[in-house]
Order: sequence, then C-alpha cells, then structure tokens
Amino acid sequence: MPGSRPIIIIKKKGGHGGHHGGAWKVAYADFVTAMMALFIVLWLLSASEKVQKAVGGYFLDPTGKGRQTGTTNAGSGETLTLKREDLKDLKEKLEEVVRQIPEFQSMKNQIRIMLTAEGLRVDLIETERGLFFETGNPKPTEAGTELLKALAAELLKLPNKIAIEGHTDSQPYGRSDYSNWELSTDRANAARRVLAGLGMDENRISQVRGFADQRLMKKDDPTNPSNRRISIIVRNIGLDHQEEMMADGQPASKEGQESAVKQVQGSH
Repeated sequence: MPGSRPIIIIKKKGGHGGHHGGAWKVAYADFVTAMMALFIVLWLLSASEKVQKAVGGYFLDPTGKGRQTGTTNAGSGETLTLKREDLKDLKEKLEEVVRQIPEFQSMKNQIRIMLTAEGLRVDLIETERGLFFETGNPKPTEAGTELLKALAAELLKLPNKIAIEGHTDSQPYGRSDYSNWELSTDRANAARRVLAGLGMDENRISQVRGFADQRLMKKDDPTNPSNRRISIIVRNIGLDHQEEMMADGQPASKEGQESAVKQVQGSH
C-alpha cells in the first residue's frame, strides 16, 4: 500500500563462542598439575631413603631452621649427617692426631676419647701440676690451648652440635665467694672461647656445663687430680632438638626415642 514501510528480515548466523570460552584451559592446567604430581610421587618411590627423608624434612620444617633432615643449607636434597659409624671414624682420626704431634706424646694418657650415648666424648684429664689449665685457675695453659687447636681442626669439619663440660675434684676451693662450681663452669667457658676464636660457629656450641665434683671419674678417690677435667662432646645429630621438645613439654618423636635407645645400647 502506498506510504507503508518495507518489511526488513534480518537473518542471524549461528557461531561458536570463541572455542567454548576459556574453560578448557583450566581443565588442561588441572590435568598437567595432576600428571606432574604423579611423576613426583613415582620419582620419590624410586629414590633413595636419604632423598625421601630430605624431601619429607622440608615439608615438616618449611621455614628452613635446619631442625629436620633436608632443611639445612648443605645442598639441594642433601644434608650433612653424622652416624655412629662416622663418630667411630672421627675417634680414630683424633687418636691419630694425638699420636702424630710429638708434643702430645707425653700427655696421651691424659686424653681419653670414647663413644657414649650422647656422642663422641673427648676428656682432657688434669695432672697434679695442672696440664691443660693452671692450678686453681680457669685460664688454659699453652699445652691446653694447642690441644684445643688440634681438636678444633677436626671439629670444624662437622655439622654436629658441641657441648663442653668442666669437672673438678672434691678439694674445696680456697675462696668463700668462688667455689668448684664457678671454677668448673669458667674452665668450660674458657674452652668455648678458644674454639670460637678458632672459627667455630657460636651456634654450634649448644651447651656449656659445669659439674664441680658431682661426676667424679675416681669416686673412691674424690681428691685425685684425674677428677679435674674438661670434656668436649660431639653430640649426636638431632639430640638437641629432642631435648628442646621435652623442655617445651612436647613428647619426643618416636623416631627420636628409638634412636636414643639404640645409642644407649650401642655405647655399652
């Protein structure tokens, strides 16, 4: 009809929404992640026990404080551990050091090296005249300082924590304000200063202990000079951590308890 508008028909062609949107990317990423996790699990199952402990240690201690296996700075998937067999090797090395240095030949009977439940123990046993420390004085003698230097050369190679003990005989000290307790502690602390001055990290020395005459070597002769001694202990790996857990009121791990039992049994 005249004056009417023409009818316009618009046809729309069907199409795909951009390859179904981006949902396929999410699904593919999940698939790749699952495959990667599968390969990691398969790799761990075929890896050595040392590697498995290292990886497990990281997840137990991801902050990297080094208390768990695999969290120290020793390297990727590798930690510095010292087993009881290694302590035996260290004992032989220290004994060889004493044999090779002529100045130490005269004092070889005053140096006792043995394995204990705590670790490798080195006792520097005094004589009546004072061999490693001046009599009644916490200051090390020249011979005592030289021996500590020789020991430090071997101890610096290890990752183990170190404990230092001081012991006296039962002879009362001649001052009312300074007893065998102070003397034994000060001697142990003097040995610590020598080791620290030779490059030992302060964090590796975990304990400095003074026992006065409470742990006599010769209980039937409490005033014997042999009761006066300094002890340097290379502590078993993980022992400090177990003690910290117990001090915090936490039960020691089953693995730590079993390790302690084996150490005690092996020391007899």
